[in-house]
Amino acid sequence: MNEAPPGLRYSTRPGSRFPPGSAAVPGGINFCVFSRHATWVELLLYAGGDSAEPFQVIPLSPEHNRSFFYWHVLVEGLPFGTCYTWRADGPQDTLETGRAFNPCKELLDPCARAVSDKLWDRLRAADPRDEGHTSLRAVVTEPMHPREATAPRGLDGAVIYELHVGGFTRHPSSGVDHPGTFAALIEKIPYLSELGVTHVELLPVMAFDEQDVPASVAARGLRNYWGYSPHGFHSPHPAYCVDSRRPAHDFRALVDALHEAGIGVLLDVVFNHTAEGGADGPVINFKGLANDIFYHLDAADRRRYRDYTGCGNTINCNHPVVTSYIVQCLKYWAEELGVDGFRFDLASVFARDQRGELMADPPVPWAIESSRILSRVALIAEAWDAAGLYQVGAFPGMAWAEWNGRYRDVIRRFVRGDPGLVGEVATRIAGSADLYEAGGRLPGNGINFITCHDGFTLNDLVSYNDKHNHGNGEDNRDGSNDNLSWNCGDEGETSDAGILRLRHRQARNFMAILFLSQGVPMMLSGDEVLRSQSGNNNTWCQDNELSWVDWRLTETHADMLRFVRELIALRKRHPCLRRQRFLTGRPTPGATQPDIAWHGEHQHEPAWHDAGAQLLAFTLAGQHSGEASLHVILNMSDAERTVAVPGHAGQRWRRAVDTALDSPHDVTRPGQQISVDGGHYLAQARSVVVLEAD
Repeated sequence: MNEAPPGLRYSTRPGSRFPPGSAAVPGGINFCVFSRHATWVELLLYAGGDSAEPFQVIPLSPEHNRSFFYWHVLVEGLPFGTCYTWRADGPQDTLETGRAFNPCKELLDPCARAVSDKLWDRLRAADPRDEGHTSLRAVVTEPMHPREATAPRGLDGAVIYELHVGGFTRHPSSGVDHPGTFAALIEKIPYLSELGVTHVELLPVMAFDEQDVPASVAARGLRNYWGYSPHGFHSPHPAYCVDSRRPAHDFRALVDALHEAGIGVLLDVVFNHTAEGGADGPVINFKGLANDIFYHLDAADRRRYRDYTGCGNTINCNHPVVTSYIVQCLKYWAEELGVDGFRFDLASVFARDQRGELMADPPVPWAIESSRILSRVALIAEAWDAAGLYQVGAFPGMAWAEWNGRYRDVIRRFVRGDPGLVGEVATRIAGSADLYEAGGRLPGNGINFITCHDGFTLNDLVSYNDKHNHGNGEDNRDGSNDNLSWNCGDEGETSDAGILRLRHRQARNFMAILFLSQGVPMMLSGDEVLRSQSGNNNTWCQDNELSWVDWRLTETHADMLRFVRELIALRKRHPCLRRQRFLTGRPTPGATQPDIAWHGEHQHEPAWHDAGAQLLAFTLAGQHSGEASLHVILNMSDAERTVAVPGHAGQRWRRAVDTALDSPHDVTRPGQQISVDGGHYLAQARSVVVLEAD
């Protein structure tokens, strides 16, 4: 890419309000930005992201460069790779109207396809008097070649693997050429294929502010690692790119490579707040262009930001302009970059009106699922927000799946040994019909998970009773205090062989139940090799070995890795674990056995009303001719139990899984399985058993 020569001045034309952002058009580059109440706008051009001064400043005329609420200009012959910012002035009657123009501040284009943060200084951006050229800058990018239209990879039969693009390959043991990048993740695709996952869910990859941390955290040399602090919703994060001037090309290369391997791509997206924070936060883009439109503001004093996210501000998603912005952004990632779906962080913000009140039919989720393009991709809601709105089972819209927080909580309690839960455990394992069926939804609307980025890893879930977040610099106040965990007898690291064996068994129990449940399973990267964060349940600021995947664990815990691979393979060979309709307890058409039968220690005697019950068993009938039935025993008590095994004429059972056994006997493939005779099975304490019928 050629940089603009110093001292050169480019000719301009009025330009057009379409498309927003910067775009190559015949004769040059068209720039356009929305600002309803601006009275003065100028465009600043920089030779590069680290240029100290703009080489050209272009004032825009309201008579020639404004159409309705859009400001635009065409710069003739401008080369790709040029960086730019906006400045805008207008009413500053923030108390009454929420308008907060400041002509001192340079602003990032909200539709930038690439962002440079080389000179970014968050503290200076928060100073309303600072006029330095240290803002985030947009980069003029060359057009993408049109991609071949392909059908998005849906969630039917999906196994989702949640991972952090940077942390997945930054550890020195990763052995990749460009650690922490999209390119490095491409090198690890064979590992994902061998594991058997069908989709990766990437923690935020839209450009975010790594400097967005409290002062006490920054004092420890820590930075925003997870990425839930977005500012550039159309740009891949520059740190994840080998060529930060062409981030979309780097990202689409990853998508294409994953698709080539048969793996779908889901993005964790953050449309509930931005990196601009509250009243004391920096001015990056939306505050300086449309503060009164883009954010929820307090009605009595519009200098104050309503905060339903815990991050200082809340996006006013159901304003028509903002709704359109969100939909167009998602369409860009889906249509031009090829992603297969989105997981929406704190998605219940979408259900709030412009006063912050709950809406019965909020426009933004319906606009997303009604889009011709977005109706074809997976839509997953984290159906709660930080202000107490909890909508699991009731998120607006029909096409939306949800992170099933109720599944996570009851399975954690059950496996740690809490009694009297078998009724709800059965409901969750069967697909959570109580949450979804009445509304016309299906088991696939529930995303089942035990762990995710937010909270303990699987290893820590069975190793710690309490969080240990002191290293975050917030006096251990951050992170959840209610982890529903059990350390198996000792807190943290231990050399006690008995405790270690129990922890490993408990980890296998969690994984087994996850992959034996109806709905869509999601696992956290590194759980398959028992990755630990030393009891830290909120590593959002830990861009270091505490959070990174240590690839040596694939050898240290090869037995766990094998166990998870074989569990996924078992799930894939049994459609009865992936039913598209809810279980009924009756035979499906053409079958003689009920689709599911529930048991306790004795057949057909589940302990629904026993407050001390810790054992549940069930039989799943094969869904089609040739598919073996499954019998599952979940014994979470601290004593072995002799459990009846169903018997039918000509049917024999073979042991596929027993988490109480050492590897490789804990999970075995057909052809290697041991026959189970006598009509009973001795289920060891705290174990999961799966029998496959011949």
